[in-house]
Amino acid sequence: METLELSKIPIKTETGYIDSHALEELWFHTGTACNLACPFCLEGSKPGDNRLQRINLSDAIPFIDEAVTLGVKQFSFTGGEPFIVKDFINILDYASRQKPCLVLTNGTEPLIRRIDTLAPLVENPNPIQFRISLDYPDSKRHDLGRGAGNFHKSLHGMRLLDEKGFTISIARQMDQSEDREKIEHQYRNLLKNNKLPADIPIIAFPDFHIPGSITYVPAITEQCMIDFHTEISRRKFMCAYSRMLIKQNNKMRVYACTLVDDDPYYDLGGSLPETMLKRILLKHHRCYSCFATGSSCSESVR
Repeated sequence: METLELSKIPIKTETGYIDSHALEELWFHTGTACNLACPFCLEGSKPGDNRLQRINLSDAIPFIDEAVTLGVKQFSFTGGEPFIVKDFINILDYASRQKPCLVLTNGTEPLIRRIDTLAPLVENPNPIQFRISLDYPDSKRHDLGRGAGNFHKSLHGMRLLDEKGFTISIARQMDQSEDREKIEHQYRNLLKNNKLPADIPIIAFPDFHIPGSITYVPAITEQCMIDFHTEISRRKFMCAYSRMLIKQNNKMRVYACTLVDDDPYYDLGGSLPETMLKRILLKHHRCYSCFATGSSCSESVR
């Protein structure tokens, strides 16, 4: 979807919304602790961070089982950095015996250290895909945010995953006035030079800003959803077909999607079935990226 011109957004007061139609993808937030401290992190993650607590296998199993009964098609995991979570490989093992899985990781030391423990999971009944954060196709700019040496560590992590037989993709940062074709070419050359598959999917993301940011975006109204979206496109909003689990105060809670866990309004409850009946108002500033550009954290089987 092309970016909308702000001057064409009608000014009305009724907030636009999404009604969920199914639970196709269930996300787990493994916790905001991370081995890196990127200043732009949309989760505000850093070493020792506890805004969202680390999950364990006993936290995850009931929701994995519940999601399977609801017809979920995929489990996805984000952080923080999932591979610093002690129980993560056990969680991933259990989940990938039920459905395909996607893991978002920076691909650096925590993954590299556990690659031999992770490797046997390639034989599980369902595939596991890893999306590696490689912000830019050059090491200098990437490492300005991620820390010196982490560009090459991420590439090393990608090579290890590829050698073990796992599917991988890349998450990159998007500049407002970028030449997408040129950047795509730079990434393809980078992959080729590092003996990685040249056709690895590359997903570009805008700046979602850090948690709690007060960011001006045009209001999304009910009329906006009629004028700029169809029933088909509304079903592609993540809150229409997915949910995310987080852990706070030692309790697992279900949030509307991966981008709104800094706003308690989007805490929909403690069990999956009840949350699928709730209307999601598109009033978080990150909702505008979904509305205007089609941004999505998902690579789900749909």
